[in-house]
Amino acid sequence: MSFPLDRPRRLRTTPAMRRLAAETRLHPADFVLPLFVKETVSEPTPIASMPGVLQHTLGSVRKAAAEAVAEGLGGLMLFAVPAQKDARGSAGLAPDGILQRVIAEVRDEVGDDIVIMSDLCLDEFTDHGHCGVIRDDGTVDNDATLELYAEMGIRQAEAGAHMVAPSGMMDGQVAVIRRALDEAGRQDTSILAYSAKYASAFFGPFRDAVESSLKGDRSTYQENPANTRESLREVRLDVEEGADMIMVKPALSYLDIVRQVADMVDVPVVAYQVSGEYAMVEAAAANGWLDRERTIMETLSSVRRAGATSVLTYWAVEAARML
Repeated sequence: MSFPLDRPRRLRTTPAMRRLAAETRLHPADFVLPLFVKETVSEPTPIASMPGVLQHTLGSVRKAAAEAVAEGLGGLMLFAVPAQKDARGSAGLAPDGILQRVIAEVRDEVGDDIVIMSDLCLDEFTDHGHCGVIRDDGTVDNDATLELYAEMGIRQAEAGAHMVAPSGMMDGQVAVIRRALDEAGRQDTSILAYSAKYASAFFGPFRDAVESSLKGDRSTYQENPANTRESLREVRLDVEEGADMIMVKPALSYLDIVRQVADMVDVPVVAYQVSGEYAMVEAAAANGWLDRERTIMETLSSVRRAGATSVLTYWAVEAARML
């Protein structure tokens, strides 16, 4: 029996051979760890729908940040749950609001040893749970929301964020925030734009983490899961408006979008392995249906293979230790 001269299997014969021939490699610096802080807790509190993930205190988030630096992670994405919410999201705008305090604590702990990113959105701070100002008819007022985003961006930069991450999907948000930062003398503060953020069913556990007050959904301003072209248009606009990095969210169900965005832009592309993706793997592994560690690494490799420069993942520290 004759065999073809070209036998790709020769490059898969041993672990060492597979490692040598690997096209996609993971490094701890590829990972960004999301962290949640709740203003009213006195000790770290588990999030039931996200096993292993905590709502931190100001003290414990410092330890988590230091641990991330020790493991060589690339960045931290900071979220906060305030003691009080209102229609305007005032706690997100106050200089001494909980998110600004979190940013300051983390910056004091780790300095410039890791990129400190902050979620720039109103949804964690509003009593209606939407990402912006609500009109009397229940719709989101895009332009009124932009005024608040500009103020939030300045507050977060003043607190010590290296990079602000507008995630509300308001039209023109990058341009307005960039202008506000520049006028405030914060030209070095970068913007990670959530440009391709879909109205996804995979966000459920995250809403537990931030104790969202949302009733209904955000389909009028987040993107339609059925569409591609509108995402690419959003990405182009955000890059033109001054985005330093682009976000695709979620990751696994949108790897085609990650690939197309990576091929289209000349800035780094970040993908968010969201709470629902995390929770599904954890639940299946807990039931013995999946090999947990192999699944974690396979999903992370798939996101990087699709073209993401960095991955936001709740497994960031654990994955770094596996490498």
